Amino acid sequence: MNTRHCSENARRRGRRRILLAALLAFCVAAGGSVSAAAEDDAQKWAWPGGVARVVRAYEQPPTPYEAGHRGIDIAVAGSDIVSPADGAVAFRGVVVDRPLITIDHGGGLVSTLEPVDSDLSPGDVVARGEVVGSLAVGGHAAHGSLHLGARLDGEYINPLALLGAVERPVLLPCCS
Repeated sequence: MNTRHCSENARRRGRRRILLAALLAFCVAAGGSVSAAAEDDAQKWAWPGGVARVVRAYEQPPTPYEAGHRGIDIAVAGSDIVSPADGAVAFRGVVVDRPLITIDHGGGLVSTLEPVDSDLSPGDVVARGEVVGSLAVGGHAAHGSLHLGARLDGEYINPLALLGAVERPVLLPCCS
């Protein structure tokens, strides 16, 4: 693959991410509703652990290889973990010291839930809100909490945008 082709794909992905982020921010500012035309690209996700609160926020690393927190940790209510959106199981297994499940939601959007014990297999189709497993132990997340990661076209994004919980943007004065 030549450099020109790679840079064109990167620009296209960047424009798509910016458009999706702007659409989600506008929808949240407008009262949290998403138009039917945008449902496919910006479906509001279900909280995977029921009523929940974020105990550790998303931290975008400066570069893909530096430290950060590529998801959110959620204190969950109960042990059942549900799929945040319709999709198909892409991976289920143990990575290092934690069981996890990855769900492909289509359109380049993938979620990862950990630590989660599950009996599902790659290829199994799941619906938004369907139980995919139970909260387990392991990994960096505090006991009783779930790590939710999201990737769009292979790059990590803040899952709060998909959960409809992004903070409303505030414009600051410029150039005083």
